[in-house]
Amino acid sequence: MEGDRMEVGDLKQNPNDMNNIHVEVHVKSTSTAKRSDVKMHVLTLLNRHRMVFGAFRWTEFDEDFLIKHVQSVAIVDAERKPIDLKSCSLSIHIFTLNDDGPSTLNLEEEELSAANHWLLPAAEFHGIWESLVYDSGVKTQLLDYVSTTIYFSDKNVDSNLISWNRVVLLHGPPGTGKTSLCKALAQKLSIRLSNRYSYGQFVEINSHSLFSKWFSESGKLVTKMFQKIQQLIDDKQALVFVLIDEVESLTAARNASQAGTEPSDAIRVVNSVLTQLDQIKRHPNVVILTTSNVTEKIDLAFVDRADIKQYIGPPSVEGIFNIYLSCLEELMKVKTHQHLSVLPGGTHEGKNTPTCI
Repeated sequence: MEGDRMEVGDLKQNPNDMNNIHVEVHVKSTSTAKRSDVKMHVLTLLNRHRMVFGAFRWTEFDEDFLIKHVQSVAIVDAERKPIDLKSCSLSIHIFTLNDDGPSTLNLEEEELSAANHWLLPAAEFHGIWESLVYDSGVKTQLLDYVSTTIYFSDKNVDSNLISWNRVVLLHGPPGTGKTSLCKALAQKLSIRLSNRYSYGQFVEINSHSLFSKWFSESGKLVTKMFQKIQQLIDDKQALVFVLIDEVESLTAARNASQAGTEPSDAIRVVNSVLTQLDQIKRHPNVVILTTSNVTEKIDLAFVDRADIKQYIGPPSVEGIFNIYLSCLEELMKVKTHQHLSVLPGGTHEGKNTPTCI
């Protein structure tokens, strides 16, 4: 389940006392190098740089092999403090980004765009994880929890004793990055588990189209949609993520329907979703990611099935500062300040100060 791991440091040191550092190696899509060769050259690079500060990324190399085959080497998810690589356990994750955009999943005999489908790791999702800033360790907690449950499945842990429905629910006000976090989590897990699964698949269900355009048949369409997903799950070399954004549109509370405030067809939709979730949880290679802005409208039976119910709120003052800091660091990295003189208020010689908004 883990990436390639290399213990570095004093042989007498207890490995449990060593910090675990994750290293992500982005291999160029044109490369034909073996993973073992890439790992060997990356370890040589890391051994030459004993001390780094927090998350660190190499994009320029002085060795021909790395120049030809590797796009970047990054120490990720590390605290902003000095790290002695010689005293750490290194988990090396080697991956290549898929440059293809999303494809459309259409239901048979239906002129309906039911979902978008990406192969992971996807170039479109690259960098989202690092761009998301939260005050708590929510990203790490979600990553560790899902990784652990997949590990439990691989070890055949009795689900009657330790239950896991494979459902994550992120809820909170609009605009807090819930959907982006789901995509970033799927991307990160497809990289972290690249030794366990050959690739990842990400399916984003268009729940509004399923429910609104084909209202009278929506329960049947939900079943057909999950049958499509089942075909992806049958490939045990793939780790499948299913995103249901604004899940309340498919899982509206049945008590409202029974009270007459919602059409009875809504009850069939909820029942269909719950039935499909109960069938999917038997498979070890699937995770259902859901988001909601109005959790009070979600059927309680669905909420009970969510193993993780995580609130995603607006950032604090410190979080806002870190967001602006990351934006400025990105602008400095691409050296936009060198071209500000061409904006209104500036000159090519840089004698006047440009107006920044």
